[in-house]
Formats: sequence, C-alpha cells, structure tokens
Amino acid sequence: MDQKQTSHHTNDAYACVCVCVGVCECVLQYKTGGVCLGVCSYSLGVSLPPHAAAGPAAHFSSLRLLETLEPSGMDPFAFKPLVFLLCFIGCCTGQGLLPQGPLDAILGSNATLRTLVDSPSFAFITWTFNDGVNKAINIVTLSPSSVNVAKPYQGRVVVNQTNGFVTLMSLKAEDSGDYTINIISDAGTLTDDIQLRVLYPVSDVVITPNPPEAVEYNSTVVLNCSAKGSFLMFSWTNGTTAIVANSRITLKQDKTSSVLTITGVLRTDLLGPIYCTARNNLQTAQSAPFNLTVYYGPDPVTIIPQVVQPFIRSDANFTLSCSAVSSPPATFTWYHSQQIMGVSGPVLSLQAIKDSGIGAQLDNYTCLASNAKTLRAVSSPVVSFIVMDPISGVRITGPTATLIAGNSTANLSCQATAGTVKTTTWHKDGKPLLASSRVVFSQDMSSLMINPLQKEDNGEYKCHLENPVSTEKASYRMVVNFGPEPAQVTGDKQVEENRRAVFTCAAPSIPPANFTWKLNGTLTNVTTEKYVIEKADLTNSGTYTCEAYNPVTGKSTTSSFNLEVKKEGTLDHGLSDGAIAGIAIGVLVAIGAAIALTVYCRQKVPIESPY
Repeated sequence: MDQKQTSHHTNDAYACVCVCVGVCECVLQYKTGGVCLGVCSYSLGVSLPPHAAAGPAAHFSSLRLLETLEPSGMDPFAFKPLVFLLCFIGCCTGQGLLPQGPLDAILGSNATLRTLVDSPSFAFITWTFNDGVNKAINIVTLSPSSVNVAKPYQGRVVVNQTNGFVTLMSLKAEDSGDYTINIISDAGTLTDDIQLRVLYPVSDVVITPNPPEAVEYNSTVVLNCSAKGSFLMFSWTNGTTAIVANSRITLKQDKTSSVLTITGVLRTDLLGPIYCTARNNLQTAQSAPFNLTVYYGPDPVTIIPQVVQPFIRSDANFTLSCSAVSSPPATFTWYHSQQIMGVSGPVLSLQAIKDSGIGAQLDNYTCLASNAKTLRAVSSPVVSFIVMDPISGVRITGPTATLIAGNSTANLSCQATAGTVKTTTWHKDGKPLLASSRVVFSQDMSSLMINPLQKEDNGEYKCHLENPVSTEKASYRMVVNFGPEPAQVTGDKQVEENRRAVFTCAAPSIPPANFTWKLNGTLTNVTTEKYVIEKADLTNSGTYTCEAYNPVTGKSTTSSFNLEVKKEGTLDHGLSDGAIAGIAIGVLVAIGAAIALTVYCRQKVPIESPY
C-alpha cells in the first residue's frame, strides 16, 4: 500500500504524469495522437474532504466530461488546466446543486437550467446532455473568461456567465433528457443531474360516447376522453361535481386518453353537462360540455282526478288526464274495461267517451304510457264511473175533464223528456203524498191514481225526479168540484130598531156556491153570502132562509135563521165582548202581581238556623 505507482504517458506535444499514493487506478485513458491522460482515484499529496473521495461517481463524472470534448468538436488541449485539475483533484457528486426534477417546459418555449448556488466560484462549468439513447454530448463549457457552446446548440443557448444558468430556447421534443452540470473549482468538482421534459401542449380534449344513446338500467355507457399532450392526467366532472369510481363507475387512463365506464346507467349519472379535463404540470384543457341522452321511463303514471264520483253528468266539463315522467315523452293509449279505445293522447274527454258509445254502464278507464325507446309500458290506476244524462223537461199530466168529488177519478203522470230517472217522489201542498185506499202509485212511481176523488184532493201536486247527477220537479194544480156542503147561517138573532143587522150564510163549495135568500118563504133580492139590514124595523123580523147552489155539481143546500126586531131600549145588550175581554185581562194582571209580591216577601225574611 506504500508503494508508489506511476502512470507515465508522453508524446511530442504534451506529457501528463499521474503519480498516486496508495492504490492508483487509471480509470480512463483518453488517447488522441498517442497522448494518454490518466485520471487517478486519489490526488497526489492533496488532502480532500470526505465528499470528494474518488469513487465511481467521480470517475464517471470525469469520464463524461472528457468523453464529451471530442464529439463536441472542441480541442481538449485548450483546456489543459481542466485536465490538470481532473488529474490532481478528485470529483464528487453535488448535494442539492440543481433543483429537484423533473423540469417541465412546453414544446417551442424556453427552459432555463438553474443551479441552487448563488455566484459560484469556479474554474470551469460544463453542461452535458444525455437522452438515454445516444451518447452524451457537451452543450456548453464556461470559464470565468470564456463561453464555448457546442455547434448543435449555437443560437439556441444563452449562458449566464455569473451563475452558469443555461437557457434552451425554442424547445424541441428531442431536448427531453438528462442534463448534467460539472462545477470545477480549487475545492474540487461538483456534479448533479436534472431531467428536462419537453411537453407537447395540452389540446383537442374530446369526449366520444359509446353507445351514443343509452337506456336507463339496461345500458353500459363508455365515454372515451382523448387529448393531445405529454404526461397527461385526466379528471371527469358532472357539472362541478367530481365523478369518482364506485360499484357501477370505473375509470381507466393511459397516456393520451381516459375511459369512463358506467354499468346500468341511471338518468342522474350523466345529467351533465359532463366535462373531461386533461392536464399536465404546465397546462390544463377542458372538453366541450357533453350531454349523453339517457332514455328512461315511463315512471309510474298519475291519472287526474284520482278519485272520481261514481256518476258524471254527461254535460259536465270533465276530462281524465294522464302524465308520466319519461324520456322521450311517453305516448298514451286509453282503455275502457280493458278494451282499447280509439283515443290517444294524455287527455280523455267526456265527449270522446260519449262519441265512443260507452259510459252508460259502470266501466273502468285506464291509460297506458309507452316509451318507444325503452320499450317499456306502464298502466295508470283504474278510474270507474258512469256517464249519466241529467234529467230535463219534467212535466205532470193530469185529467182534463171536470172533476167532481165522489164521482170522478184522477190519473197523474210525471215524465221527463231527457235523462234517466232513478227516483220519483210525490208531494201535495208541500207534504209527502202517501199511498192509501184511494191513492195508488205505479210500480216505478211515475204515475198515480186517486179514486174516488174527494174534496181534500184539491191542491198542488209536485213530482220530484232524481238521478245521481240531477234533481228536477214539476207541479200540477188539481181542482175537484164539490158541495155545497150543508149551509150554516150566523149572525145576531135579536136587534133593536134602527140598528144594523148582519148575518152570513156559509156553505163550502168548489166552485163557490151561488146564494139566494128568502124571508118567511118569500124570495128576496139578496144573492150574496151576507145579508145586511142597515136599519132594522119591526117588519124585518121573521125567518130567513139561505140556499147555496153549485152549478157544477148541481147540488144545493139550505139553512134557516130567525131574526127578532125589538123596540129601541128594550134589548139588554149585556157586556160587550170588549168589556168582557178587558175584565179578564185585569183579573190576570192582579193575580200575577199578588204572586210576585209573595215571592219578594219570602226572599226578604231571614231563615232561622235550626241550631
């Protein structure tokens, strides 16, 4: 280990002697015209810091440096100080000399390779490039007094002589690769690498669906998002909400595309708009808004009205309407008791039912909603009702002949010109007319017979016709001729001379009876029911006979009455009716006052305690 080993190579132009203490390994021999340049693992008589100990990294850094000199077209002997430094000073890998890579830049733009060392002290700075395929090449060699740019980079490289920054302009795709810096100074050689990635611009983000249309629950939808660019990453959003993978949604990505797969697609999955975003570290681009047509439905059908009266007037403004959520909109077909009707559309009118010749019986009505895309059909709930005409044109017909009580029979009939009559009731003078031995109704109550007629059958008859949608009535006044019934004469039986005397003959009769009066058997000229004597005299005394006659029935009846006329002042008139009434009222008032006084007094007397 103490033995000195010398590597000695000479030529006419230059001789380099590398003398190493300890183990000396010449890792590179660079020959040009017989010249050998030796690089040793330890420097002669120089104490290096630990990080500068020669090792594989130091050897290879030196190797890269020397190897790049000849291909770059540069004269290696123009850099004799560099050669001596590399012979006598070891190399070490830089710690944080360059930023953490990779460094990304857009195709056609500029990229600056920066160091993390401010104003470094150096003898030489070199930048080399390696694309990982071809041999590493030198880009630039920088000394405090000069800058040498390799021919392929001339016009595209700007070098900062102070800090060694290198700017590559008008980047090309082939500029992607590893860039190595070597900073050579009296303290040693520092080296570090950084990767530059030249990225194609992010563009042409397009969503392509497969299939272009989908059916809810049935379809598996695949959306392919393709884009141009480098190192792309993709994301999907529904509106502003990120789409994430789940049991039905999968996401796959390769370099230039992303695939979104939805199994058993739902209408809400792609309600949209859907966006695909492609990005890399430098750029972001978004697709145009995308909406996928997902056909669905029909959902459960709603029929309005849901509750219908069992009977509907045929002249009512009544319709049935159906609706169902569906895409595309559902088509509707109407059914009557499971039989298809010649009616389509969401609305079924009452007129359409009547035009179909149905509705008179209790029937079921439904609508069927169909979707031509999903091939699904859903029926509505059942609605049942009868279409019924309202009753109209009601009238009563009765006898036209003259009716005489005890001799005639009356037949009354109540009919309607339109509508179905379900119930018929009869009334007389506002009260229900009931069947009896003389009053007989037909089975459907549409007519009645009264036999024989009596005087109490006179009056107003009404029939009420009803069905579930209407009520109508008609009236008829029936006249039954009767009488006259036995006549009765009332009036003063005694009257003083020169006083007024009035007596009346009453004999109920239809039509009203004709009256004649006789005095003591002699016909008078009075023909009204009242007989009036303005000033009686003694000659007015006698028997007055009233005769009532009904010209329709041909019947007559009489009644007699005796009047006695007395001299003035001889007739004891007694108390008048008014006087009698006044006395009675006074007695009642006195009795009431006595009762009130008694009650008042009892309330004032204290009740003694039994104790």
